Amino acid sequence: MSFMEPTGRQGVAEYRWPVEHSQFSNSRVAGVDPVLLQSFRVSARCGCFMQAARSLNIKSTQLRKQLAQLEAQLQCSLFSHSGNGFALSRDGLQLQAQLIALAHERGLPLFEQPLIRLAVAESILHDILGRDLVSLLRRNASVRLDIISLDSELSLRAISADVVVWLAGTDSPLPGPSFAISEPQRLARLDYLPHIAKRYSRVAARPDRLGDLADFMLVQWQHDRQVDAFGPWNSLVEQRLAGVVQLHSYELMLEMIRCSACIGLLPHYMSQFDRGLVALPGLFKQPMQRQVWMAVNADSRNEAEVQGIVELIHNTFNERREWFES
Repeated sequence: MSFMEPTGRQGVAEYRWPVEHSQFSNSRVAGVDPVLLQSFRVSARCGCFMQAARSLNIKSTQLRKQLAQLEAQLQCSLFSHSGNGFALSRDGLQLQAQLIALAHERGLPLFEQPLIRLAVAESILHDILGRDLVSLLRRNASVRLDIISLDSELSLRAISADVVVWLAGTDSPLPGPSFAISEPQRLARLDYLPHIAKRYSRVAARPDRLGDLADFMLVQWQHDRQVDAFGPWNSLVEQRLAGVVQLHSYELMLEMIRCSACIGLLPHYMSQFDRGLVALPGLFKQPMQRQVWMAVNADSRNEAEVQGIVELIHNTFNERREWFES
């Protein structure tokens, strides 16, 4: 047969890429510590070791150690590092796909964090606890926390929470929460004094007697009108026929004192919280004091997450102990 002679049409076979089977069998993955697999799964999902550590509520160094242990057990490299980030290697992609398949196959539920309810007096939340609560959330991205601001005695009596921090008299925690609580603990005693911004009052011209306040505007947080311990200050404000501002917002009251040459009643520690504010002692003969109290819900006081919040609050007040020593 001539080489030029046409032949019948031959069947054409479709080209197929070689199938690459995963080296991670179900039995092999099942033999690995679940903590290590969870560290890898979260890291792969976040694409960032720092964010993954936050989600797992561990330090970045601990996360990297766990991932190194996982690579040692599987005898492969799961990540390709480049610059400040990383990508999954071929083995890492295979392991991620295997874990996703296993999760769908088993119908594994998402891990649910318990909801912790924290109720705090508004001024304490803003001035003292706010910064450490932000730090907690920065470390632990998976926490479930319901933060309730208490701005009145009525709100204190109406709420239900796991941990409560409130302000009351120096001799008794009453009035306190209406639900069953552990024995209240005293965290600090607060002395209250009128404050003014330094930039609006030279040292030589600062008022040192009540008559000197006539030339200044007074600002009052409405919540303080109901506090018996603030009787001297409240009486002064009520006598004013001009030059007085009543506010329902604690933060706005602070801003008025900082930026509007107003004088307002604040805890003595405020000059530690804001170096631009200065206390005006000696204006009132009668001291104005309150006590910070904390209690834990009797039903949830033994839960680890609740104890963690209690420990955070104790540490915060201990670290700021000099704020409350006058």
